[in-house]
Amino acid sequence: MKKLKVTLTRSTINRIESHKRIVRSLGLRKLNSSRIHDDNPVIRGMINKVSYLLKVEELQGE
Repeated sequence: MKKLKVTLTRSTINRIESHKRIVRSLGLRKLNSSRIHDDNPVIRGMINKVSYLLKVEELQGE
């Protein structure tokens, strides 16, 4: 299964409240923090919504 490494590259200060909540629910708190998620439609939708704040890399899962 593919995995996605999601990194917060821009601040959530002065952003729409729902976008702040999405970033938080992805497990990202501080700038340049990263999390690895399974590649599924739910995570993809969240990433698409706040893509201007994130950097996403595809990883090959075992």
